[in-house]
Amino acid sequence: MIKKVLFTFLIALSTTFAFAQKPQKIAYIDMEYILQNVPEYTKAQGQLDEKVQSWRQKLEKKNAEIESKKTELNNERALLTDDLIEEREEDIQILIEEYKKLENDYFGPEGDLFLLRRQLVKPIQDLIFNSVQEIAKRKKYDIVFDNSQDLIMLYTNKKYDISELVIQSISRNKKKQAVEEKRSAAKAKQAKAKSGQLSPEAAAKQKEREDAKKKRKEELQARIQKQKEARAKKREEMKKAIEAKKQARLKKQEELKKKREEAKKAKEDAAKAENK
Repeated sequence: MIKKVLFTFLIALSTTFAFAQKPQKIAYIDMEYILQNVPEYTKAQGQLDEKVQSWRQKLEKKNAEIESKKTELNNERALLTDDLIEEREEDIQILIEEYKKLENDYFGPEGDLFLLRRQLVKPIQDLIFNSVQEIAKRKKYDIVFDNSQDLIMLYTNKKYDISELVIQSISRNKKKQAVEEKRSAAKAKQAKAKSGQLSPEAAAKQKEREDAKKKRKEELQARIQKQKEARAKKREEMKKAIEAKKQARLKKQEELKKKREEAKKAKEDAAKAENK
C-alpha cells in the first residue's frame, strides 16, 4: 500500500515538473467499464466461466471421493490390520496426487484456463489497446492511465476520461473491419475469376502470403496438439503408476494370505501330531 501511494506521489511530482517545463495532455480509461461494453468480451467471459464451472465441479467430485475414503478409513480403522490401513492410506494418497495433477492441468501457469483465456480474451485486449493508441495519437495525449489497475488515482476529472471514446473507436473499427472483409472477399472472388490474368510477380506474392498464413495456422495447431499430447501422456503415466501400485499391493496381500494359510496349516499339522 505504501509503495502504491509513493508511486502515485512520484507520478504526480514528475507530472507537475513536466507541466512546469512543457504543457502535457493526460487522459485515463476505465478498462473494466470498457470491457463490460464490448459484447465479444462478455461472450468470451461467459465461455470461460462455463469451462471454469465445469472444471471446478470435476475437482469437487474428486475431493468428495477423497473425503469419503478418509471418513471410511477413520470409521473402520479399529477393525483393520496394519497392512490394510497402510493400503487404504496409499489409495487416498494416490487420489490426492490425481487431484493435484488435475488442478494443475486446469488452473496451472500453462493449464487449460491460461490457454483458453489467451485464445478468447487476448484479441479483445489487443483491440482495446490499438484503439487507445489511435485516440492518443489523434488527440495528442502524452500519457493515458488505466484507473482500474494498481495505480491509485486520488482524484480524476471526468473530462479526461476517454473510456467512451475508446468504446466508440472499437465499434467503428469493427464496422471498418467488416467492410474491409467484405471488400477483401469480393476482391478475392474477382481475383479467383481472373486468376489466369495475374502477373507472375502478383501470383508469387499471393502464394507466398497464403503459404505463410497456412504455416502459421499449422504451427499453432501443432503447438496446441503437442500440449494436449503432453498432458495425455502425463495422465497415462499416472494411471500406469497407480495400476502398478495396486498390483504390487495385491501381490503383497496374496503373499501375506498365503503365509497365513501356511502358518495355519503348519499349526494344525503340529496339533494333529501331538494328538497322535
